[in-house]
Amino acid sequence: MPRRHAFEEPTSRLAVLARRLALFSLAATILVIIIVRWGQLEIWPALTAFAGALGFAVIALVVALAAFVVIWREGLHGMGHALAAIFIALGLLAYPAYLGIKAYRLPRIYDITTDPIDPPRYEALARLRPRDANPVIYAGLSAAELQRTAYPDIEPLDEEATPQAAYEAALAVMTKRKWTIVDARAPQPGRREGHIEAVARTPVMGFRDDVVVRVRPTEDGTRIDARSSSRYGAFDFGGNAARIRVLMDDIDDALDTDKTERPALPAKKTAAQPKRSQPARR
Repeated sequence: MPRRHAFEEPTSRLAVLARRLALFSLAATILVIIIVRWGQLEIWPALTAFAGALGFAVIALVVALAAFVVIWREGLHGMGHALAAIFIALGLLAYPAYLGIKAYRLPRIYDITTDPIDPPRYEALARLRPRDANPVIYAGLSAAELQRTAYPDIEPLDEEATPQAAYEAALAVMTKRKWTIVDARAPQPGRREGHIEAVARTPVMGFRDDVVVRVRPTEDGTRIDARSSSRYGAFDFGGNAARIRVLMDDIDDALDTDKTERPALPAKKTAAQPKRSQPARR
């Protein structure tokens, strides 16, 4: 008897190509992130490589859409390859698209502080910053107006705690967040304010941002000011304001916890007065 050969529809080459492009884009993006977080690649080459990896994701998305048209018209296999390519490409492009929307809505500033009039100064970090980084000097009243409009909740923290307690709470919070402490000077009564400088990393790419916290005594307790700025770029996508907001909330919570856990001092007992002996009657 003659054998019957089952006819199999061919797979769309465009769908296979789209999936391969999407997987290459995914691998390249992960590799760039790992290299940048290890500190093996500078900012501008890193951004160029990251943009190139995302460019392959865009190409994969376009090729996958073209594969859909070919599969629909010619009845080919490969729908799974095309869907996988679209899923991977959209997943890679979602976060950059979100950042683009934020950049459009937010002002073009990269330096946020709770005290625009007298911002905390970078001292140790000023010497460590690369020459092509953003200036360490605060931009002035123009940046302050943009900040006040976009982030009106960024304000100093006034606490009833002592400067030493506020300094220790700030240092503990910054250490817990795994920031690299560059300089830490405790306050001294009547001579020096508390000063902490640290380097924070952005969530995804791990770019370095600089942070400084200042602790000053007041009549009622302590005032805590903070400043966070990006080393590169004309805007920060709201990252510095979010960092200061969380930092100040954590310091406030730490001081409240310390105040709650501190045992109350026992009431002082007045010493009983010795009884005077009555003179003997004669």
